[in-house]
Amino acid sequence: MLRRFAPTVSILALLLGTVVSPLSAQSEEESELLPTLSTGAALLVVDGQEFEIPMSQTVLGPLFGLPAIMQRLGGELRQGPLGQSFRLRLFEEEAVLGAGSHVMTIGEEIVRLSQPPRLGIGGVQVPVDLLTRTLGVELHYDFVWSESDRRLFAMAQQARDVEVDWHLVHLQGISTLVLQFAERPRYRIEESADSITVELLGGERAVVGPRRVDPDPLVRSLQFGSSRIRIDKAPGTTVDHYEQQRPFRLVFDLYQRLDAIGDRGSDFEARRGRVIVIDPGHGGSETGAVGPSGVEEKALTLQLARALARRLESRLPVRVILTRESDVDLDLDRRTAIANQHRADLFISVHLNSSTGRGAHGAETYFLNLEATDAAAAAAAQTENAISGSDGAMDELDLILWDLSQSRFLAQSQRLGTLVQAELNQALGLRDRGVKQAPFRVLMGAAMPAVLVELGFISNPEEETKLRRLSYQTELVDALVRAVDRFYDSESETSAKSAAP
Repeated sequence: MLRRFAPTVSILALLLGTVVSPLSAQSEEESELLPTLSTGAALLVVDGQEFEIPMSQTVLGPLFGLPAIMQRLGGELRQGPLGQSFRLRLFEEEAVLGAGSHVMTIGEEIVRLSQPPRLGIGGVQVPVDLLTRTLGVELHYDFVWSESDRRLFAMAQQARDVEVDWHLVHLQGISTLVLQFAERPRYRIEESADSITVELLGGERAVVGPRRVDPDPLVRSLQFGSSRIRIDKAPGTTVDHYEQQRPFRLVFDLYQRLDAIGDRGSDFEARRGRVIVIDPGHGGSETGAVGPSGVEEKALTLQLARALARRLESRLPVRVILTRESDVDLDLDRRTAIANQHRADLFISVHLNSSTGRGAHGAETYFLNLEATDAAAAAAAQTENAISGSDGAMDELDLILWDLSQSRFLAQSQRLGTLVQAELNQALGLRDRGVKQAPFRVLMGAAMPAVLVELGFISNPEEETKLRRLSYQTELVDALVRAVDRFYDSESETSAKSAAP
């Protein structure tokens, strides 16, 4: 990795273009751009392949088109607002260079260049030593310029083996491929209509133990080469990929997008920004909890979910999908599969609580964690899982899928749960039973922020009576709508802050 030192020159000055560096006393002639002797093209040679790149020549040597080189080797290049400064990002390192400036910064280190970059054919053009100090160090290449045949060689340094472990699972409509590396590799990803390829850069080689690839509905084949890992996908399959740290993992989610419009109206095209899936708990042969008067949880949750769907669509620019529209059996895995296949933004599972003590009352909101907050939360999850015919136990592959799909939404799930609980408490004067974590099977595998809300104790005669009352149901639904609205507002604020310079 590149070393970092405390800066002794203003980075802001570098961003303004040509600067006079206090590192050395530049003469007036030195601060001016030298005349261009010639312009044209050179050949970039990488792994035996040749690519034409723009170049120009000064008395101090050649300058090469940086965008064209980075297109072949990797990295991100951004131009500053004045068009004279550039940010070059390679993994966690960032270099800042200016057209006409003899110095650049790499992290906090200040580096003097053999000659200043300049704007030319193909964008900013840079000297060989800039390539060596940036792409060379980070991507493990040696750069050699051959004047006689106008070839710039990018030669991979000595090959380095990187151990790779992998898992491929299909659950709830999504195939998830996990590539786990012993250390963070240098890589780039290329996607085509029928495949996605991970290419290791800088001479790194993947070392993968032998393992049979089980048949998968979305992954046709998985091929491991020394420097490339290729995933062949089924027709119509979409791929999302992201990183996870400690250990470093590349995760690929493959899915086939369903038509979220269905037959419920064409106005979705103008309102397609967000999709929310509401899951009415239980159904069919699974009645759920039963109140003192005989009212069943499955009936009330469907009634509440329908009202919530109507209210959300009338108040917010969202599309709402119910996991079940009638009194039918629906296994737990299928519920989150519906949300995953529609690429929902939120998943809310609606339930009613029960207790042996008839005095228990109030709402509780849960988000997923394999470790329950307390014994009561663990018991609640065990009860719901048992009622639905699942003990919540997961094998190793299920654990991997849960960890990868839900852990990246953990903070958002917690925030949504906190807002739901706060709105219910404030609007209805309910006892604050808190936001809790528990291993609810119905939330496992959800690839979006997901919560389970227990809207009251159906076992409590007074609360059962209120839950059957239309006016009280409306209050519950309105509280949930406000919570969702506040959640989306907070997400927008977070995104705006992240995008701010």
